[in-house]
Amino acid sequence: MPFLHVLSRIIASKARKMKPAYVFTACIASVATVPIRRAELQDDLFSLPGPLHFVRDFDIKAKRLVFVYGPGAGGGPPSPAGVLGQARVEIDTLITNVELNAQVAIDVKGKDAAVANISKLGGLKTLDDYTKLYDHWKETTAPTGVSPGSLKNYRQDLFFSMQRLSTNPYALQRLFPGEDLPFIVDDTIAVGLTGRKLTKLLSEGRLFYVDHSGIRHFETEKPANYAGGCDAYFYISPSDGQFLPLAIRANYDSDLIYSPYDTPDDWMLAKMMFNADDLFMAQFYHFSGSHYVTEAVYQAAIRTLSEEHPILAVLKRLMYGAFGIRPLAVSVLFAKGGVIDQHFGYSGRAAEVYSDYLYTSGIAGAVQGNYFKTNLRGRGLIDFEEGPPLKHFPFYEDALPIWNAMRTFMTVLVNTYYPDNNAITNDDELMQWVDEANGPAKVVDFPTREIMTTRAKLIDLLTHMAHLVSTAHHVVNTNAIITIGGVLPLNPGGLSRPIPTTKGVKNIVKYLPPADKSIAYILSTGLFARPLLAGTDRTLVHMFDDPQMLKRMPPAVTTANKFFKAAMRARSNIVKHRDFGKDGLSQGMPFIWKTLDPDVMPWSLSV
Repeated sequence: MPFLHVLSRIIASKARKMKPAYVFTACIASVATVPIRRAELQDDLFSLPGPLHFVRDFDIKAKRLVFVYGPGAGGGPPSPAGVLGQARVEIDTLITNVELNAQVAIDVKGKDAAVANISKLGGLKTLDDYTKLYDHWKETTAPTGVSPGSLKNYRQDLFFSMQRLSTNPYALQRLFPGEDLPFIVDDTIAVGLTGRKLTKLLSEGRLFYVDHSGIRHFETEKPANYAGGCDAYFYISPSDGQFLPLAIRANYDSDLIYSPYDTPDDWMLAKMMFNADDLFMAQFYHFSGSHYVTEAVYQAAIRTLSEEHPILAVLKRLMYGAFGIRPLAVSVLFAKGGVIDQHFGYSGRAAEVYSDYLYTSGIAGAVQGNYFKTNLRGRGLIDFEEGPPLKHFPFYEDALPIWNAMRTFMTVLVNTYYPDNNAITNDDELMQWVDEANGPAKVVDFPTREIMTTRAKLIDLLTHMAHLVSTAHHVVNTNAIITIGGVLPLNPGGLSRPIPTTKGVKNIVKYLPPADKSIAYILSTGLFARPLLAGTDRTLVHMFDDPQMLKRMPPAVTTANKFFKAAMRARSNIVKHRDFGKDGLSQGMPFIWKTLDPDVMPWSLSV
């Protein structure tokens, strides 16, 4: 379907909801660029450019005039601008706001109930008192509720360590034998906990590391809360293979090193400090790695692929509502006095600078370097040959079947349209997309023409896009924050008092936010959840289940969608019925983790 016809349909269907200025300018653009067109039906099949593709070329050139690059909202790569770009942002903002407003309604009910019942608690005097606040957010945490075990077993070291392999799988790396040690742990402590000296753990490939110490360098102003800028060691136990914490170092005005040998209060405070850093890192790693990356790739596709191209059709499906998210983040999260300022140990401006750094450095922004298995392999979490494998890796266990199903669908899609590898390099629009992404779109580590020469390479890329908007995003955001990743008392956004410079803390409750601020924090974590989408056609089960798209594709793609839906329903059934085993663990963890249920999480980005 020609671009100009698409633009006119957008205007006709959305005009009542768009700002008058955008309706006016969009109409002008449509009229000003209307040539004599060939008539095409809405159910024409998607196609690749043929030998006589001058009509498609004209459409693309017209589209490039009205969809241009503007400054990145909140930093990072460009955001859509121009008449069509602004219209797309407006439309996606409507989509985002409809789902967000529905969530606000149920989340506020939870807040009101918590406020009404806070007096019955007699204040928050113990850590366990914080767990009682979650009694009132049943609708917001549906259908799973707060992860079973997270309100009872949060003191366990195994709980804390296994969060690195589930609730935020992006920060952990294995230290390779021969690497320099980031900090030293006394041999008495290391041997007492592990039976090995630190250097021995390193040489055996058992030592892992998380470094959040650099976050504090992105602070641009004094925050309202406090964070430690922590780094930490974890290890695979030589005795039973469990993944456990070894030591946490606070790097804010001190170099205190905490371990399980410290007093329970000191050690618990260290874990809370670390988790505050970890939550901040997770949210803005995902913001860069999911939102920034996919938006930049998609904008390049819009400007280079015809509306008749099957790859653009699939990207449109994956990027449903995506352009409405970053502007909302800028106004609600990053703004002075916004959610970040209120609840995190770093400011909203620090979050902007940090997000931009994670993108441009490639840490979160690299496309090929962050392909699902490539990323995990590079951090020594899978396929590691110089040390023992992880006994349990819940994120990998849950994401891999979904990734495999996505790849199977994309394989059918690509092989259906491209009969051989030559068809890839002969697709001029595809090659223009590659050039655009590596050029003005400012995509980091996107495949070049020299790399994009086979069907397998295109399958890799499209599978990664599907992964980024779903499993990669929802593992740390969406329903995950209020059900496990941001649950108090173990996971505060920041501490309410300055980080201690000596050990011997007697009452760690005073470092947690008071009742009113804790309720506001839970409310904010609940706003990201989308329980109303569970079991509907907005879940991952229906990622490719778009009748309008599928009817314009060959039958093989429709069949692939049916297989994908069946695989996701089967996977959902496994996750839904997950429970504790006889050892009191689930996936090796003292909590039940259902974040990546395909019939609960959305098939697209959310906020």
